[in-house]
Amino acid sequence: MENKLKIISLTSYALIMLMGQMIGLPFILWLIFTSFDFGNNNQIFAILGLVGLILNFTKYGKVRLVKVSSFILMLIPIAKRLTALPLEKFNYLTFQIPLLIFISTYIIYIIRDNKNKNAPYKNGHK
Repeated sequence: MENKLKIISLTSYALIMLMGQMIGLPFILWLIFTSFDFGNNNQIFAILGLVGLILNFTKYGKVRLVKVSSFILMLIPIAKRLTALPLEKFNYLTFQIPLLIFISTYIIYIIRDNKNKNAPYKNGHK
């Protein structure tokens, strides 16, 4: 169940749509392009978002502190985009629904204990 929550939350994070002047751009592409756009004010925020995303795939990705840090790092570029533009610019479902799914499933992923963690010690056996 933990892997399903992680997959759902990271997929919805990547599929958050940012509307441009002509077409929408998936958030993951915005993160990648902006992180290599030197001189852009949003570059550091995009890099932090990518670092948060990559932390999920490291061997420390199951540690609760790393999960929380990753969540915060992934929220930083979204918060920056929300503060850079008027909130009316984000009043469309392809932004709101994936963002809601990402936040809710990732919080559940952080809070939910790994049930197999204590499996070898059940009933007093090692």
